[in-house]
Amino acid sequence: MAKLIINENKELSTIEPEIYGHFSEHLGRCIYEGIYVGENSDIPNVNGMRTDVVEALKELKVPMLRWPGGCFADEYHWKDGIGPKETRKKMINTHWGGVVEDNSFGTHEFMELCRQLGCKTYVNGNLGSGTVQEMSEWVEYMTFNGISPMADLRKENGHEEPWNVDFFGVGNENWGCGGNMTPEFYANEYRRYQTYVRNYDPEKPIKKVCCGANVDDYFWTEGVMKTCFSHAEWAHGFMDYLSLHYYVHPEGWEIKGSSTDFDGDVWYKTLNKALHMDELITRHGTIMDKYDPEKKVGMCVDEWGAWYTCEPGTNPGFLYQQNTVRDALIAGITLNIFNKHSDRVKIAALAQMVNVLQSVLLTEGDKMIKTPTYHVMHMYRHHQGAKLLESSVTGIDEIGPDEWKVPKVTESVSKDKDGVITITLNNLSIEAAEEVEIQLSNGEYKVAESRIVTNSDMHAHNTFEAPEEVVEKDFADYEVKNGNIVAKLPANSVVEIRVQK
Repeated sequence: MAKLIINENKELSTIEPEIYGHFSEHLGRCIYEGIYVGENSDIPNVNGMRTDVVEALKELKVPMLRWPGGCFADEYHWKDGIGPKETRKKMINTHWGGVVEDNSFGTHEFMELCRQLGCKTYVNGNLGSGTVQEMSEWVEYMTFNGISPMADLRKENGHEEPWNVDFFGVGNENWGCGGNMTPEFYANEYRRYQTYVRNYDPEKPIKKVCCGANVDDYFWTEGVMKTCFSHAEWAHGFMDYLSLHYYVHPEGWEIKGSSTDFDGDVWYKTLNKALHMDELITRHGTIMDKYDPEKKVGMCVDEWGAWYTCEPGTNPGFLYQQNTVRDALIAGITLNIFNKHSDRVKIAALAQMVNVLQSVLLTEGDKMIKTPTYHVMHMYRHHQGAKLLESSVTGIDEIGPDEWKVPKVTESVSKDKDGVITITLNNLSIEAAEEVEIQLSNGEYKVAESRIVTNSDMHAHNTFEAPEEVVEKDFADYEVKNGNIVAKLPANSVVEIRVQK
């Protein structure tokens, strides 16, 4: 029997709520149709935002939303998306599908969405094709509470008070779609651009995100950190976060693989690749430690998730894909890894929120369904803002084909301000259940809540015809023995058990 040993006396780092953030890009049907339908739509909405989508996202306690990209960000010129909608410039979305972008969803609409969600704002600026002046004026437009050309323009466009910009990305993927830059060139550009991302309200400082690496490009991390910290003493606000992007492609970047048609070997191959996130965080973090040993710079994994071949019959530039039990495990594994690395990982964003890649919601006309990933993130919401507890699993086997072996069980544990301990466990096996004895050191606890996301069919997924094939349910297959909890985790399952004195 596997044993989960928890030391509830040893609180480690805080699991920042923003680790459970989301990403919304002008890509496919993420924003248009997915989130925003316009004020005149027959689909119920508030100021153009779909009511069903907003209400579902509020249940997740979405802490932060990143916008407008992604690759789209470094071709986005913010002034095209303000003012009367009938006069806003139209453009071709060259990155995603070659469709017309009418800019009806812009700065005001994004801020309205975040208001409705009650979440923090993460705006990604255009360094690749934009100017320092353009970026500086956007920050002024959004955040300055005074008399200035940009503040006056915001007021003319109907918003008297400034907004809060909690996080600002200075460029995106500048090693690729954001300009194909070298790390040294980008780092020097970052130093220049970030200077003009001004904090107009010292009590509400904007935290700046520097563009980090793609997957295992440790050369990029080394070059950016070295250049950014060269000839400059540490100054708070110069760089608050360094990003990292990693997608799980079961069959590699070119082929990717089907979201619903896969065998057992591909199941384990996929989960093995999801577990690679742990090595990436560790190795990039080690490089960051050389220049930032006090961990003042957080890691920001602001694009993560599974990326499959798009669904047959859909626009290949829209990146629309289904979401199965396998994706529930990817989410559970990844979020456990983020929790375990919460001393360095401070922000993360699932890509993407609706209708794109590993989304939490899918829409079709006026219909909406929640994906298996949604239900896992709903369970894991209890980790937000809690303290990571020291924990480890013993007595577990590795399973799967030799090249793609994975541990049978992964976990993370946290304690909230009320003393409630949240335990999240994943059984990665598609063959067998696994008994886990949960050992707590401070006497007996009672189970306050226990939930599960699973299906005996690893291909199971929710459709508009059958929306509840994979949902969150009560979990009762456990018993308390001698003060410990013995839980039987079904095959391919994500389980949450919450305990208190």
